[in-house]
Amino acid sequence: MLSFKDIKFLLKNKKARDTQGLFVAEGRKLFLEAPKEDVEQVLMSKTFAGMHPEYIGMLKEHTDVIADIEDARFASLTDTKTPQGILTVIRKPHFDLQQTLAGSCPLIMILEDLQDPGNVGTILRTAEAAGVTAVFLTENCADLYSPKATRATMGSIYRVPHFHVSNAPELIEWLQEQCGVTSYAAHLRGTRSYTDCTYRKGSAFVIGNEGNGITDAAAEACGELIRIPMMGQVESLNAAMAAGVLMFEAQRQRRAL
Repeated sequence: MLSFKDIKFLLKNKKARDTQGLFVAEGRKLFLEAPKEDVEQVLMSKTFAGMHPEYIGMLKEHTDVIADIEDARFASLTDTKTPQGILTVIRKPHFDLQQTLAGSCPLIMILEDLQDPGNVGTILRTAEAAGVTAVFLTENCADLYSPKATRATMGSIYRVPHFHVSNAPELIEWLQEQCGVTSYAAHLRGTRSYTDCTYRKGSAFVIGNEGNGITDAAAEACGELIRIPMMGQVESLNAAMAAGVLMFEAQRQRRAL
């Protein structure tokens, strides 16, 4: 059983999460949707456990449960203003790359060096809603297993295949060579509107860093630079918003088949 100190360290330290293969999911939804065979430990505040005794019954006998933590002490574990009263320590999910990309027309998101964990988590959640095959994150992206990113996924972290790669250009080239996937970069230099391209075949969208956008190397590796037309004086969209626009356009085209 992990100690209170160990769990605090997991919450705050990416290296610890990577080394142990564990992360901490906060809230009822992330507990209820977690694959129970992967749950290592559950912590509940005394108030929450008193109000929801049925939650303890949902767990397998081997799962460690601490259900008597004083509310103030429990709150010190979280970075939310109003903690829900339950934390789940869970093993990181593992997805098979070959099996994931086995289909003929994969739809892929590539996140290059995104720094906002809220954006990373929201994109994963939106990817599930849009029927995306897989999400790839470069090594300089915000940690998907950080508390803020995990909360933003709203459970999609358990279901959407996601993989970490060293860099975007090599991945883009590999996807083209091995899977016949054409990559599109949302870019200010894009000459074609995103609605003028066809995404019915294997396609990938590259979303770049919030401040700097996509690297030149990634842009050069892509099959095409596209743009999202905007009105007013706005030059760019939030990364998660732009990703959502592109994913749902691809979904719209594929539904029309």
